Amino acid sequence: MDSKLTKALQLKNEAVAVYRSDSLPEGALQFKPGVWGCVAAMLNAAAKGRTAAFCDETTVCVGGRAGLGLAPYPHGYIEKFLSDGEGIDREGERYKQSAELALEFMDNIPQIAKKKYVVFMPLSKMDEKQQTPEAVVFLVDPDRLSALVTLANFDVRTPDTVKLLFGAGCTQSVLYALAAFEKQSDECYLGMTDLSARKCIDKNHLSFSIPYNRYLAMEANTDSCFFRTETWQIISRRLE
Repeated sequence: MDSKLTKALQLKNEAVAVYRSDSLPEGALQFKPGVWGCVAAMLNAAAKGRTAAFCDETTVCVGGRAGLGLAPYPHGYIEKFLSDGEGIDREGERYKQSAELALEFMDNIPQIAKKKYVVFMPLSKMDEKQQTPEAVVFLVDPDRLSALVTLANFDVRTPDTVKLLFGAGCTQSVLYALAAFEKQSDECYLGMTDLSARKCIDKNHLSFSIPYNRYLAMEANTDSCFFRTETWQIISRRLE
């Protein structure tokens, strides 16, 4: 799938299309059943040109299952792990002050319709005649992120089209955008501020996730926005 937006951004990696499917793409990377792996690492692999897929059998990480919409968070352990670790066999991450606050977060993330697989595919490899993306995820540096945030607000009256919500890296980069797609919302999401997920991606990258309906509008606006200005030309000369 061609993209004027990725060309205007001069991306060195791939924008990643995300969709749910009942069929497994040929040659897709998967974690081995029963073996833990981080969804953020697979997102990074997709940004480097590989296709990846997840299902119940291959997604051991509880946060990953929740962040992909495969299953809700179970109670009893994760809320303690997200807080101080009291009552479990390992140190807590201390991302939440208490287990009660962690539970409130866990119970209020979006619940979305489920299919067998959640697929990450480089946008350039997508064929809309066969499969429509539901979200598009960019892993980008501050300059490109600034461009995406600006473009997301280009044709709207309100200043809050882009949101930064707390969550696991996969929740921030995948689940929130898929939920927005289901609602046909224009909301875009900045993510990968999850410290645990940051270990799996470039230190200069954050994620910017767009429901596909909004991506199409941003794509259509690419030629008429700031990409044609001297300001962007100055910034683009320092892009790496």
